[in-house]
Amino acid sequence: MLLKKNYADGLIAGSVYSTSSVLRNAISVIGTARNCSSVSSFFLFTFPERHVHRKKIIAYADCGVIPDPDANQLSDIAISTSENFRKLTGIIPRVAFLSFSTKGSAKSDSLNKITEAVKLTKKRKPKLIADGELQFDAAFNKDVAGRKDPDGIIKGEANVFIFPDLNSGNIAYKITERIGGASATGPVLQGLSKPVMDLSRGCSAEDIFNMSLIISNI
Repeated sequence: MLLKKNYADGLIAGSVYSTSSVLRNAISVIGTARNCSSVSSFFLFTFPERHVHRKKIIAYADCGVIPDPDANQLSDIAISTSENFRKLTGIIPRVAFLSFSTKGSAKSDSLNKITEAVKLTKKRKPKLIADGELQFDAAFNKDVAGRKDPDGIIKGEANVFIFPDLNSGNIAYKITERIGGASATGPVLQGLSKPVMDLSRGCSAEDIFNMSLIISNI
C-alpha cells in the first residue's frame, strides 16, 4: 500500500514469503503495467572478461514466473525485458526468440506460438530489433548465424534471449551461472505498474543490496 500510494519508490520482498505470495499480493494491490497484461521476470548476466569479450551483459526471460506462456505473453515478456535491459545497461537490445528450430529448420505445432509472438512483437514495437524462431547458437554466434540464418537481422549478436517456456528458461539460467561462470542478478520482476522485486528465501544481505540498485534504475 505504501508503494501504491507513492510513499515508496519500490519494494523488495521474498526473504520471508514465497514467490506466489509476493506476486499474488503485488498484482492484487498495485496491478499490472499499462499495455502489459503479463507479469514475468528476467535474469541479467555478466561474464568474466576471459569468457565472453564481446557480450559481457545478456538477459534471459522468463526464468521464474510463467510456466507455459502463449504468444501474447511471450511478446509481453520480450518487450518488457528489452526495455528494462536498455534502462539497466544502456545497451541497444537485440532480442532473440529461442527454439529448437531456426527459421523453419524443424516442424512442430509448438513453434506456432513463437512465430506468432515474433509477429506480435514486431507489430507492437516495429523499431525493436527482434527475430525468431532461432536456435541459441544461431542467435549467439556470428559464424553459425551466417550458415543457419544468413538473411536474419540478429546475425549472432543477440543480447536478450526469450525462452519458449519456464522449463527451458530456468534450466538455461542455472547452466549459464554454474557451468558458464556468469554472475546472475535476478529474478527481476516486470510487468507490474510499480517496481516490485522478489528474492529467494535463501537470499543474502548482498542480494538485497544488489536488488536495491536494480530497482532504483527501473
